[in-house]
Amino acid sequence: MKYLLKPFNNGKINLKNRLILPPMATAKSYINGRINQDILDYYDEKSKGGYISLIIIEHSYISEDGKASKNQISIAEDSVIDDLKKLSDIIHKNGSKTVMQINHAGSRALKEGNNNLRGPSTDKDDIKEIVNNFRKAAIRVKQAGFDGVEIHSAHNYLLNQFLSPITNKRNDEYGGNIQGRIKIHLKVIKAVREAVGEEFPVLLRLGATDDNDEGLTLEDAVEAAISFEKAGVNMIDISGGMCGYLPHNSNEQGYFSKQSEEIKKAVKIPVMLTGGITTPDSAERLIAYGKADFIGVGRAILKDSLWAKSAIELP
Repeated sequence: MKYLLKPFNNGKINLKNRLILPPMATAKSYINGRINQDILDYYDEKSKGGYISLIIIEHSYISEDGKASKNQISIAEDSVIDDLKKLSDIIHKNGSKTVMQINHAGSRALKEGNNNLRGPSTDKDDIKEIVNNFRKAAIRVKQAGFDGVEIHSAHNYLLNQFLSPITNKRNDEYGGNIQGRIKIHLKVIKAVREAVGEEFPVLLRLGATDDNDEGLTLEDAVEAAISFEKAGVNMIDISGGMCGYLPHNSNEQGYFSKQSEEIKKAVKIPVMLTGGITTPDSAERLIAYGKADFIGVGRAILKDSLWAKSAIELP
C-alpha cells in the first residue's frame, strides 16, 4: 500500500494517509437535527484506531428550508455547536481528522411544512440569504472543533442544481454558461472563506457529471474546479451530479475516475475520488495511476468497520 499510506501535506491539507471516509447519511438524528448517542457511537466505531485519515460528516442542513430528509443532522443554529463538539472530540480522540459537510437541498428539500422552498430559479434576495446561511454554518463547524468544512454541490442538491444545465434555466447572471452557473458557488466560497479565515480548510464536493448528454460537460466541470481553486477551495471531492452517486455504467471501482483525473490535471489542490471502491488494491491503483490524490471508501466501510484497519495492515 505504497500510495494509499503516503502522507500528504501541502501546507493547507495535512493528512497521514490517502484514505477518507466520505459523507454518508445515517438518518440517526431523530430529534430536531441534534447529535445523539447513536450518532456518536456510529462515528466512534468508524474512526476507531485512527486508520482513516479524514472522516467527512454526512451532509447537514444550513437552514430548515434546506433540510433534505427526516433525521438529517442540523448545522442551522448556534444551539447545535456544543453537541457537535462531542462528535469532533470523539473522532480526534480516535486519531483521525474530521470535516463537516454543509448543504442546502434546494428543490429536493422536504415539502411538508416548508413554506419557503428554494430551487435554481430562486430570486436574488433568496440567494443572498442562502449564501449567508452557508457562511453562518461554516462558522459553527469551526466553533465545534472540526478540522475543515465541505460545501456540498453534488447529488442534485441546491448548488448542484445551479451548476447543471439540466436544472438551471436562468437567463440572468446566475445562468447561461458555466461561469454564470457557478456564480452562487463563488459567492458561497468567498463568504465561507472570509468567515473561517485563510488557514481553515474548505473542501467542495463537486457533482462532476450528470451522466446525461444534456448535462454538465467534462470541460465545464474542469473550468468550475479551476474557478473554485482560485476562489479559495483547498480540496475538490469528486462525485456525481444529477445521477447521484451511482452512474449507469457503474461496473468499475472509482465511478468518476475519468472526471477526477482530468480535474486533477487542471488544478494544484488535491482531488478526492469516491464511487464503488471496495478493495485496497483498487484504491492503491487509482492513486498510482494519477486518478486522484485521495480515495473515499464509503459503503465498504459502512458494511465493515474494520475495512480500513485491514487495508492499512496488509503485508
